[in-house]
Amino acid sequence: MDARTAPLLWIPRAGVARSTDGALRDRRQRPWRDLRISLTDRCNFRCSYCMPRSRFGPGHRFLPQAQLLNFEEIAQVGRQALALGVRTLRLTGGEPLLRRDLARLIGQLAALRTLEGTPPDLALTTNGSLLADQAVALREAGLNRLTVSLDALDDAVFQRMNDVGFPVAEVLRGLEAAQRAGFERIKVNMVVRRGVNDGEALALAEHFRENYGGALVLRFIEFMDAGCHNGWKMDEVLPSDELRARIAARWPLLPLPATRGGETAQRWRYTDGAGEIGFISSVSHAFCGDCTRARLTADGRLFTCLFAPQGHDLRPLLRGAQGGEAELRGRLAAIWAGRSDAYSEQREALRLLQPERADMHVLGG
Repeated sequence: MDARTAPLLWIPRAGVARSTDGALRDRRQRPWRDLRISLTDRCNFRCSYCMPRSRFGPGHRFLPQAQLLNFEEIAQVGRQALALGVRTLRLTGGEPLLRRDLARLIGQLAALRTLEGTPPDLALTTNGSLLADQAVALREAGLNRLTVSLDALDDAVFQRMNDVGFPVAEVLRGLEAAQRAGFERIKVNMVVRRGVNDGEALALAEHFRENYGGALVLRFIEFMDAGCHNGWKMDEVLPSDELRARIAARWPLLPLPATRGGETAQRWRYTDGAGEIGFISSVSHAFCGDCTRARLTADGRLFTCLFAPQGHDLRPLLRGAQGGEAELRGRLAAIWAGRSDAYSEQREALRLLQPERADMHVLGG
């Protein structure tokens, strides 16, 4: 039986319907499989597509510590999300490695179980600046997968992109430390802006196909209009099809099937066996129809879309003002069951209708 047409079961505590494959589904029959958890709104970079210095300068006020969810509250949300069919928990920021004692949280999340009784797939996305010193502790605590952002290989271009003068050599050192720590199939994400850093795409492709034996997977992300402060313009979007043609002209490519439902990247492999690359094409090839992700902000708001104008505040439930874990599970289930987001499919209309959108560093990308 196809999961999308599976009959529905009633969940008494949650008060919503889900299918017999165990997956809670939204109004478009999309299962909830992934929860991205922002640990902080702070970041030590000022990348223009996420936290431009013009908006997030020295006077910007970040969330006070008291407003951040503590580790036990984060684990509580993770536990109830897994009980509703979520399988992957991804830690993000801001920059998640700025959160103190992170290994302790990873240990708590690794001890949780999915509906199938297995540990969750624990992942983390980082800018890599602090990775060299933390890779071993993260791996030993139970972190499964790692994604590192890297927008250029040329040091001058990279420093302009991060806008804090951080050297690319330190991110590369972090990647090497992660490999030594035992992380496999590390992903490297490059956000591509036409006329800004698109000239670095082939250099990055060459670097990772020639130096890592296919162990690191480079993925190219189209410049997105997340938030309202990154100066997004359509003419700075380099469509994935165009970029892929550039790469394939030098190193022929063949398509690969998705590894799981809801995967954001279209996968391709080099025909000479030098590994694979991916393309995340939210602008030119919207994948809303397969989106399985929700996002928890550092202060406890649940967003059902990267481009949503507002989230659902869970702090009253988490901090004892209302109910307990059963009520939290019911609230999560009701939020997902009512979800109908499809921003990327309706970008032109929705950009006018919802001019306010949460910034990427708040939602964790």
